[in-house]
Amino acid sequence: MSAWLGRLCMAVSAANRAGTVQRAAAARQGEMSWISMSTTRSPQWLAVLNFSVSPGTTINYEQLKGLLKKDGVVLIDVREPWEIKEYGIIKGSMNIPLGDLGSALQMTPEDFKKKYEKKLPEKSNTLVFSCLAGIRSKRALDVANSLGYNSVHHYTGGFEDWTRHELPEKQS
Repeated sequence: MSAWLGRLCMAVSAANRAGTVQRAAAARQGEMSWISMSTTRSPQWLAVLNFSVSPGTTINYEQLKGLLKKDGVVLIDVREPWEIKEYGIIKGSMNIPLGDLGSALQMTPEDFKKKYEKKLPEKSNTLVFSCLAGIRSKRALDVANSLGYNSVHHYTGGFEDWTRHELPEKQS
């Protein structure tokens, strides 16, 4: 399922970029307003959009930068390892694929450290989830909430938005 979500995120990302170009072209030509363009999205796009948004728990780039300056904040990238190798990762984040997240957050601290080479996040930590475009990170947020983590956020712009602001860290 994670591979399917990865392909879905890539398709949504491409559709979003195309929509932005169409809105900009339409605005320049005065053909239609941004509001009318947003209502012409397909039912599939609207379903994906609704699936990826969680009010009150979403953060943007500026909010993420602010959070990363604080102690006790753990940034978890839930993309697949091949995506990390191919595209890079936000510096300081750890990679736990979405399909592994539930079991990872329930590991013993020793097993977690052995597998992920980082300390197991405590329930009191602030967790921030990131993926490519904010879809899988929303699901990760739900997983963490169900396991008792109270301070959880997801970076709606995801890795794609991060790379508009900063260079990613490449991993081998």
